[in-house]
Amino acid sequence: MEEPQRVVVEQPESNGIAVAGMVLGIIGVVLNIIPVFPYILGVLAIIFGIVGLNKPVKRGMAKASLILGIVTLAMKIIFWVIVVLFSAAGSGM
Repeated sequence: MEEPQRVVVEQPESNGIAVAGMVLGIIGVVLNIIPVFPYILGVLAIIFGIVGLNKPVKRGMAKASLILGIVTLAMKIIFWVIVVLFSAAGSGM
């Protein structure tokens, strides 16, 4: 009597942390006009990007997460620098 054949299907590894970080980074860049929300999203995207770089799969998404988190925080810093410069220029009149 023949034994039934067994088929082993391997699921490809994923890097869920990197994907989550990239999504948070994209949302942080898009919603940059909201006062507090992008700070949290940017920091989380950076943290998830760093953690995602430790996995050997989908490192590109982890790098994108890291870059988007940095861009989100940089956009907020540039926004506040512009606000301070305009307010200083406006108060001199």
